[in-house]
Amino acid sequence: QPEPTPPPPQEPPQLLWGVDTASKLDQAFLQCVIDNYGKPSVFGRYLETKEGVSTGLTPDEVELLHQQGIKIIPIYNHFTNATVYENGVKEAQEAIAYAQQLGIPEGKAIFADIEPTYPVDEAFIRGWVATLLGSPYKPGIYGVFTNDSTLTAAYQAAITVNQNVQSKTIIWSSNSDLGVTPQVNAPEFQPGAPANVPVSIWQYGIDGEACNIDTNLIQSTILDFLW
Repeated sequence: QPEPTPPPPQEPPQLLWGVDTASKLDQAFLQCVIDNYGKPSVFGRYLETKEGVSTGLTPDEVELLHQQGIKIIPIYNHFTNATVYENGVKEAQEAIAYAQQLGIPEGKAIFADIEPTYPVDEAFIRGWVATLLGSPYKPGIYGVFTNDSTLTAAYQAAITVNQNVQSKTIIWSSNSDLGVTPQVNAPEFQPGAPANVPVSIWQYGIDGEACNIDTNLIQSTILDFLW
C-alpha cells in the first residue's frame, strides 16, 4: 500500500493594490492616481452621496473603472450609529436598494462603513450580516479592527452568536499607521487585527497628498465578491 501523498501546499493569496476615495471620480482623477501612485486593481467608492462627506458612485464612474479593468468596492455610509439589530437590518435594506439601483450584480459584497467615532454593538453587526446574506449580495464591514477597538469587541461578541459573521463576512480593516505609499512601495500584508478577525482588505494609508485617496492591499481570494 503506497503512502498517501500529502496535499500540495496552499498557495498564499496574491495581493492586489488599490485605493478608495470619497471624491468624484473622472479620467483626470484616475490619471492623478496612476501618475502619483500606480494603477489600482481595485477602487473603493460610496453608494449614493452623503452630504459633506462623500460623493456617490455614478454609472459614468462605473464605466470608466470597468473599461480599465478596475474592480469596485461598494461602500455604504448612510448612518452614524451602528447599534441595535433592527438598525443593522434597516441600513442593510437601504444599501441593497442603492446597489440594485446602480445595477450591481448579485454575489457582490457591500461594505458597511463603521467609523471609529460611531457607537457600535454586536446586534447591529448581526442585523447587517443576516440581511445581506438573505439578499442577492454579500456582507462586508469596513472599520478599525485593531486589538483594542470597540468594533473588534463588537465583532467578537457577534461571532459567538452567529458564526456567519466570521465565515461569510468580508472584513476591510483600516490600520493606517504606515501611511500612503505608491504601489511599488506597498508594505507586507500585516493589518494588525486579532487572529479571529479574518481581514481580506487592509487600508494601510489614508489621505494621500496628491489626489484625495487612501491606499489598500486586497487579497485575491475575495476578487469575485468585488464589482
